Amino acid sequence: MNREQVRREILAGLGAKKTEIAELLGYGRSHFAEAKVPPLPLGDEPFVPVWREYAAEAAQGGVFQVLREKLVQLRFPIREGISGEEKYRSATRKGILPEPALPGWAPVDPAGLQLFLHETPAGAIPVLTARDRQDFVALVRALSMRNEPKPVPDAMGGTMISGLNNWDRIARHRRSWEGDNPLAAAIGGWPAEFSRLISCKELYQDRLILLSEGGYSNVSATTVGLPEEEWLRISRLIRLEHECTHYFTRRVFGSMQNAIHDEFLADYAGIVAAFGHYRADLFLLFMGMEDFPLYRQGGRLENYQGVPPPSAAVFTILQRLLKKAASNVARWESRGRARPGHFPDHIKIIIALAALHLEELATEEADRLLENKMATNDGLIA
Repeated sequence: MNREQVRREILAGLGAKKTEIAELLGYGRSHFAEAKVPPLPLGDEPFVPVWREYAAEAAQGGVFQVLREKLVQLRFPIREGISGEEKYRSATRKGILPEPALPGWAPVDPAGLQLFLHETPAGAIPVLTARDRQDFVALVRALSMRNEPKPVPDAMGGTMISGLNNWDRIARHRRSWEGDNPLAAAIGGWPAEFSRLISCKELYQDRLILLSEGGYSNVSATTVGLPEEEWLRISRLIRLEHECTHYFTRRVFGSMQNAIHDEFLADYAGIVAAFGHYRADLFLLFMGMEDFPLYRQGGRLENYQGVPPPSAAVFTILQRLLKKAASNVARWESRGRARPGHFPDHIKIIIALAALHLEELATEEADRLLENKMATNDGLIA
């Protein structure tokens, strides 16, 4: 049988009806299954050097002051309908700032903002953290929702910002171009150069990770049975590695989606970063499935249902699938064939997990499939 037939049989074994299987295949699908893995580690993306400068400046002058100067989105308030206003559109699409300046968003806890570069096998990535929850929500809205006050789920504690137009980088490019081409600049050649520039998104669009404080997946320290400060420390580690794994899949596999398979992979990496090994019980807790087969409303699994959400029957089968996959991965890892907390074994495991659909991870053959994928990863990592 081919892989899709196998997946269908596994879902049928979990109780899915024929009419439900096609929908479930979309949830369990890995978008990385057929991807070719380049030699690792990868070099930095073009936006990284300027963010190293921002981080150095922020260490002296304060994070918000520096980023407000560099990112035009932070000079505007969070307000319904602002993305359609001409001043906002001119600033974010043309780099033309309003005169006089608008009273933009201001953080509740400016001292609680931190900016640093985090090294990963996929290259360095800027990380912006907010101690105050209101500041995190405002940053998400400013940098990924065009300053609109759209909902941010309580269980969302981190996110990857992609495709952020950085007019500071464009201004730097213009100054460099004018210095190298004074005659063309003198006769008004910048519009033509600008047209060329915007066709190369890597020259002006950035990626960065936004992180909040608080318990991971909005889970309390009491729930996990840890002291508050210890749980906050662990949550930081999980959250950072989770988002860095999304960055890894985006660069290495060319895909990063708000999908359950992506979250399974990213939570695995985050839990291992914090504990040195995988804990299926924590993954299920984060998803709202700690009392499986009962489901806790507000669990993170709700964030990945899509529109329209699945039927109650499909949602139940999906939980069974995740429970089985998580248990199988924990069992396989516990047998000691690989060292999940050690580089490069950890990266090999991530690549192996990425190559398998959730249904394959939920089968009794999961151990063998993971071992085969691990064997094919030798030589990829320098």
